[in-house]
Amino acid sequence: MIKEQIQQLSKDIFGDTVANRRHLHANPELSFSEVNTSAFVAGKLEALGLTCQRMADNGIVALIQGEKPSENVVALRADMDALPITEANDVPYKSRNVGVMHACGHDAHTSSLLGTAQILTSLKSQFGGTVKLIFQPAEEKLPGGASLMIKEGVLENPKPQAVIGQHVMPLIDAGKVGFRAGKYMASTDELYVTVRGKGGHGAQPQQNIDPVIITAHMLTALQQVVSRFADPKSPTVLSFGKVIANGATNVIPNEVYLEGTFRTMDEKWRKEAHTRMKKLAEGLCESMGASCEFNIMKGYPFLINEEKLTASTRGHAEDYLGKENVLDLDIWMAAEDFAYYSQVADSCFYRLGTRNESRGITSSVHTPTFDVEESALEMSTGLMAYLALKQLGN
Repeated sequence: MIKEQIQQLSKDIFGDTVANRRHLHANPELSFSEVNTSAFVAGKLEALGLTCQRMADNGIVALIQGEKPSENVVALRADMDALPITEANDVPYKSRNVGVMHACGHDAHTSSLLGTAQILTSLKSQFGGTVKLIFQPAEEKLPGGASLMIKEGVLENPKPQAVIGQHVMPLIDAGKVGFRAGKYMASTDELYVTVRGKGGHGAQPQQNIDPVIITAHMLTALQQVVSRFADPKSPTVLSFGKVIANGATNVIPNEVYLEGTFRTMDEKWRKEAHTRMKKLAEGLCESMGASCEFNIMKGYPFLINEEKLTASTRGHAEDYLGKENVLDLDIWMAAEDFAYYSQVADSCFYRLGTRNESRGITSSVHTPTFDVEESALEMSTGLMAYLALKQLGN
């Protein structure tokens, strides 16, 4: 049976998959700078006899054509970029690029998809249809590599009936995966705000227009956009993580600078909230004698897993791994540019467990001590190959 063949092939190439992951982990590159990573991926694909097409500068697309007759197409996506984090792990494959680290598992995603490509190319005579491999740059930075690749036609010629992606999850034990149908991850917008007043001596507040106090009022008031205008059934988050008032104990500054994030799962409400936040902040500042520059950088949309595709993909995962190893996921207010694919094509984005408490591999993504349990890579390569062939109708 094809399942047993895939499982054996994933074992056979496990060493290659780990070696690829460790090479990528040791040589991370930031968003929109994945030059060497892209070349590495292309070299591996070309060694399999595949033709690579470049998109969005560093993106790589390749097709695996089954030899049996079928016009069905499925796309598999992996992201390749790293984060501006200095790695704290003491491992042989520690990042050699100081200040840059694969702290979100994209090295695991890329090496897994390379392994899946190895499996599928060796099985070409046994399936029909086309598997489109998408190695995507710049997931971590707006406007997101997915949006650029879609604009350049990654979902055309041929057009996939489904797009499938996986992402590591350190909350889930290695050997397990998680699925959620419907809305899964939030949209994300970046907020950049400057409150301008009139600075001066802290002992003479009557002569100043204090932007610090005004900002404090504004931060509190903005939370009412969430608590009093958002539908309680629609998850919404507004957080400010950066506030700079560069005065002193007795110096009121001229301005205060803020950065924050706004996230939700409803595009209509998202647009309304943008208007409400901006109007409230500007009006409040004006009423207190200050001015406000409220800029919103619109980011990724919310991610939605198509119901039927996700149900069938989950069923195939249960068949491949055993029902006890397939978990339900809750909504997650983090964001992912895979959402762009989900907005224009039937898509399924699932989670790959990479946790191993006995080895201390428990750190969250985006932290200096993040790592993955590499045994998960054997399962990840085979599972994605199996899901692709099942979605193609084989």
